Amino acid sequence: MDERFSIIWHITPETAGVIIKDYLKDQDISKTSLTDIKFKGGNILVNGENMNVRYRLNSGDVLQVIFPKEEPSEGIRGENIPLSICYEDQYVLVVNKPAGMSSIPSREHPSGSLANALIGYYEQIGINATAHIVTRLDRDTSGLVLIAKHRHVHHLFSQQQRKGGVKRIYEAFVAGTFSEDSGTIIEPIARKKDSIIEREVHPDGQYACTNFKVLNSNKLFTHLQLQLETGRTHQIRVHLSYLGHPLLGDDLYGGPTNLIKRQALHCREVSFYHPFFEREYQFVSPLPNDMKALL
Repeated sequence: MDERFSIIWHITPETAGVIIKDYLKDQDISKTSLTDIKFKGGNILVNGENMNVRYRLNSGDVLQVIFPKEEPSEGIRGENIPLSICYEDQYVLVVNKPAGMSSIPSREHPSGSLANALIGYYEQIGINATAHIVTRLDRDTSGLVLIAKHRHVHHLFSQQQRKGGVKRIYEAFVAGTFSEDSGTIIEPIARKKDSIIEREVHPDGQYACTNFKVLNSNKLFTHLQLQLETGRTHQIRVHLSYLGHPLLGDDLYGGPTNLIKRQALHCREVSFYHPFFEREYQFVSPLPNDMKALL
């Protein structure tokens, strides 16, 4: 059985006459991927026969691209860590990440990450792949994460992200009360000098945009819904701290720690356009118990 990832297209009269190279470009097969297919163990087949990229497609042809076998990343070993899987098909996974789990290993936390868990899961089900995490979350942020099962699928979602097609909605609890029921924070974010972790609002930073909506408020905190227009590191945490409303539990950015022991931030909803099934998908995750307790 061939375990390599492949995609099949049935050529219609509308696309007949196009050479394979141009057809694959229109299907968002990158130049790098095409080079790998040609020289690193992939195949391009038309009606089951190996074919050159200069071949001109005919109506009724079946074009199959087989990508080279993908190897797991060196340095990320598989671990037997249970995954809370909300959705899975042959292309993507959506998982519910608990607070306290890193997305990828780091020097401080070399094991126990979502990437380690994914490699371990792939080993169990017989997939040769590395961990392609499309929507990473900070270690202490809980909630939904979109994962691609192959490098090309990750490439398609990265393109979709750049166009705003992958949407995430968060819930958060922050210090203080807001004078407005909703608003948009547009402030550039940069790495803080003398810190490898911390970020800050800085005029030389990258453009960052966060939309917020007040769900509830009391004298102790405000319950917010947030949607990102951009995906900068620590974006929500930095923007809210900059406004003077740091996340509860977020001691890195000045949040009070008496009500919850981690940043009170949860990715509640992920939606995206599935590039292979050609329809919109939406997934929702309820608040975890520690944040629910604040209500």
